[in-house]
Amino acid sequence: MSPPSAIEVDLATETQAPTFIDRFSVNGVPARRKKAPAVSTGLAAYASSEMFKGPDTGKPKAKRWDHILNEESKSRQSSSLKSASRLLKNPGLISLGGGLPSSTVFPFEHLEVKVPTPPHFSQGETRDSGTIIHAGKHDAAEGKSLYDIHISFNYGQATGSAQVLRFVTEHTEIVHQPPYQDWECTLTVGSTAAFEMVLRMFTTRGDYIMTEEYSFCSALETALPLGIKPLGIKMDEEGLLPSHMDEILSNWSESERGAKKPFLLYTVPTGQNPTGATQSTQRRREVYACAQKHDVYIVEDEPYYFLQMQPYTGSDAPDVPPPASHEEFLDALVPSLLSMDTDGRVMRLDSFSKVIAPGMRTGWITASAQIVERFIRHAEVSTQMPSGLSQLTLFKLLDETWGHAGYLDWLIWMRLEYTRRRDNIVVACEKYLPREVASWTAPAAGMFHWIKVDWRKHPAAKEDGGKDILALEEKIWLAGVDLGVLTGKGSWFRAEGDAGEDLFFRTTFAAAGEEDVTEAVKRFGQALRVEFGLNQLNGH
Repeated sequence: MSPPSAIEVDLATETQAPTFIDRFSVNGVPARRKKAPAVSTGLAAYASSEMFKGPDTGKPKAKRWDHILNEESKSRQSSSLKSASRLLKNPGLISLGGGLPSSTVFPFEHLEVKVPTPPHFSQGETRDSGTIIHAGKHDAAEGKSLYDIHISFNYGQATGSAQVLRFVTEHTEIVHQPPYQDWECTLTVGSTAAFEMVLRMFTTRGDYIMTEEYSFCSALETALPLGIKPLGIKMDEEGLLPSHMDEILSNWSESERGAKKPFLLYTVPTGQNPTGATQSTQRRREVYACAQKHDVYIVEDEPYYFLQMQPYTGSDAPDVPPPASHEEFLDALVPSLLSMDTDGRVMRLDSFSKVIAPGMRTGWITASAQIVERFIRHAEVSTQMPSGLSQLTLFKLLDETWGHAGYLDWLIWMRLEYTRRRDNIVVACEKYLPREVASWTAPAAGMFHWIKVDWRKHPAAKEDGGKDILALEEKIWLAGVDLGVLTGKGSWFRAEGDAGEDLFFRTTFAAAGEEDVTEAVKRFGQALRVEFGLNQLNGH
């Protein structure tokens, strides 16, 4: 199938997503569920987002993407065993055909987990007044729950269980309101595995994939062994520059580059890893418009989307009041690329890793039905399904205990928790880092604080004319290690593996306590002062 012709768009003004008046909300979930098909409590039950979505009247259908799916993806067939398991729901059917073990030999009778009781989410409050959730082996058959050990610990569909798929489909609609008809979700075992599957679906050895000039190193390390060449797009404080992306694509020469024009963009728009940059609404519209112009498919990786924080106001300024309602919280989020996607050209990667726990290894993608179907075919013979233990725990927490309202309350709490952590590291930088050589922008989202160091002022750079930036980076990095602080080298994240023109260090404020973060920043400041021959704080 030949690719569609380029779309004439104005990068500054196009791609205003349509506004739909009947916005689906938390309050609409009970009525929606009453009208939707009952969730099957059988083993390996078939499920699709179409079972749980609202009406899509007036929305366009997604474009077809046959022209960018590779031969590996196109050749995948449905799993014979997964397809046959759909018949298990038939009344009276005795199965001798599948390899599903009997739950009588599962060495688990019940599970109990203590979780926060909204709105009391802190570790101390949970310890003192948390809710104990119980999952038994046969809760579904006994009418106690829609999901239990008997179902979740056995083999299931590659989409994930109907019970969890329903929740993430509703959540996606509440938050993003995808503006085309045939969008769907399917569960993943996390976004790293999902991205590897995306590359296996779309790219061929020798292809280029566009990404920010500083990008998530695990994504780069996923692409390189597949023979995929990362192509860095320049950035500013708002992240990826669509003007540079347009310039590269408009002037692409297959003969000079030795490869066809790139058609895949991997981007982390919110709290970008490693830079912490967050694309504004207008920036996202311009990125999407550029993708339309050049028929680029976008992989929107958003693990930090709900770690958007309150504005940084300074160490002595009063805090900005937190969102007063779910609606105010959702309105405060920068709109996603998915929410602007009228073509079905965005695959959004979501994950519970940063907002619940990374060890759950559970996330989901949202994309057009065509792309989700191809993704599922791949998952059926690779990842199979997310962990049943993780799915059961998430269902009991998010659906049965918190509900959508409680989950949004948790995300609001997380917003304020990360705001406090971000403020702490920025204040420490203002106090301890030498402004003569160090500069930064307070991140608006995510877990990372990106510090620029003016290597040109380093004595060694003055001696050799700055011929080896990487050697200077190593020298400064080791000086920090010697003083007891570990940072991330900016070069680890260079999309094209070169040194770049500037020197950066990535720090995180997500794990260590506030006092430890402050002490670590102080030590890094000392390392910079020693390396650059600057006066020490307090005469030391």
